[in-house]
Amino acid sequence: MLSGGVGAARFLQGVTAVVPPADVTAIGNVGDDLEIYGLHVSPDLDTLLYTLSGWNDEQKGWGVRGDTARALERARELGAPAWFWLGDLDIGLHLARTERLRRGEPLSLVTVGLAAALGLELQLLPCTDDRLRTILATDVGELEFQTYYVARGHQDRVLGIRFDGAEEARPAPGVLEALSGAEAILIAPSNPLISIAPILAVQDIREALAARSAPCVAVSPIVGGAAIRGPAADMLISMGHEPSPVGVARLYGGLIDALVLDRADADLAPAVEELGVRAIVVDTIMRDPAARAGLAREALGAAGLLVS
Repeated sequence: MLSGGVGAARFLQGVTAVVPPADVTAIGNVGDDLEIYGLHVSPDLDTLLYTLSGWNDEQKGWGVRGDTARALERARELGAPAWFWLGDLDIGLHLARTERLRRGEPLSLVTVGLAAALGLELQLLPCTDDRLRTILATDVGELEFQTYYVARGHQDRVLGIRFDGAEEARPAPGVLEALSGAEAILIAPSNPLISIAPILAVQDIREALAARSAPCVAVSPIVGGAAIRGPAADMLISMGHEPSPVGVARLYGGLIDALVLDRADADLAPAVEELGVRAIVVDTIMRDPAARAGLAREALGAAGLLVS
């Protein structure tokens, strides 16, 4: 599964509820990563780690449940800008990651170690061990992703996106093997422009997906013209794409065999299928564990896997 953050994590909860977690490989986005306060932070990977280990803050969708911000508050008192929120327990994970990276371990090995320490049974991999960063062209100039999203509250109009380092980036160990050996490939209901596109910007990953032998099924993150979470719909509009499952299907052209879309967009199914993509119309809102598992069954069923 190609994965972003919150939506992907909830969808993965559903997937691992209906198939053995050990049979699942999640390939995570690192375009959102940043170095801040002397620490390497991987927001999307961390959201997957916390959610799948049961430590996530379900209300916010990210971070550690019950975490405090005493360290950050102290930093502010001492004059640090401290604009990027990290909880105290969250900082502990970043300390562990950063120390290992500074010892020369690749991000993929560090991530596998963190996942094991937190009790995850699935395989979690960053898309690349190389530096890859999402840079947004906006109406106020170029912004690094977290400056746009956190510091400026994703209020700026996005006019373009580039992925710094993508030309040199190579897939992390295990990524191509997972894609070539998969019985089914899923693309999570994540923002196609800033969560999935950075993964596909690694050329060998895009080529492996285009040459897939297994069915590939995506889940639309757009329902009724709006994103379930985040700025996906606004970004699609400002960059000239249709904010609908049809627009999502066009973005994934040649890479997917089917698109799962919500019943609210059932009337768009014929337009999706005109693009050569099979449309699967179901309830895609992941309200609770049962809904997450139900959506996973539908997506895996569309890929030809029969699950209980």
